[in-house]
Amino acid sequence: MSDQAKDERVLEEGVAVEQAAEAAPAAGQDGDYEALVRLLKENEELKDRALRAAAEMENLRRRTAREIQDARTYAAANFARDMLSVSDNLSRALQAVAPEAKAADPSLAALVEGVEMTERSMLSTLERHGVKRLEPLGEKFDPHFHQAMFEVPNPDIAANTVVQVVQPGYSIGERVLRPAMVGVSKGGPRAAANEGATEPGPINEQAEKDA
Repeated sequence: MSDQAKDERVLEEGVAVEQAAEAAPAAGQDGDYEALVRLLKENEELKDRALRAAAEMENLRRRTAREIQDARTYAAANFARDMLSVSDNLSRALQAVAPEAKAADPSLAALVEGVEMTERSMLSTLERHGVKRLEPLGEKFDPHFHQAMFEVPNPDIAANTVVQVVQPGYSIGERVLRPAMVGVSKGGPRAAANEGATEPGPINEQAEKDA
């Protein structure tokens, strides 16, 4: 082999070695890039999971706090509802005593005064536990808190106004323990604010019998 041929062969081998050396780092860089992309993707997924978990925990905390508050507010609801019948009976007993009888009998007057004090004390105790008495006389009829028993034609009073309270209602918090049984006006003028108001609806005959 001539010296020129040897030199050409050596040159070719050198070029091949250089090309191989250049290709090796490029392949390594491609592998590092793919690993980096994979890690970034996994990091985003973990971050998304963490944010979702934090949001779920916050929702759970708020829901639990609301349930605890409701439990505190409405814990006495069933007991208070049962005690309303006792208050009604006291009220009926007071209404059954004629003023003339109280005036003629001092002992009866003292008994009536004691019953009145008992009724006031009971209502005060219920109020301390969040129970409020509904006395909607003169207010606009609200189907969420009132129950219409009859209608009273009166052209001088705005329609759907409570003109008579047959039995007071009670509420606890934002819930109704017992709606107020009322009579509402009809035939009167409608105020602009009342045009979209809910009508009383049909008279509840069973509620009228119960009262």
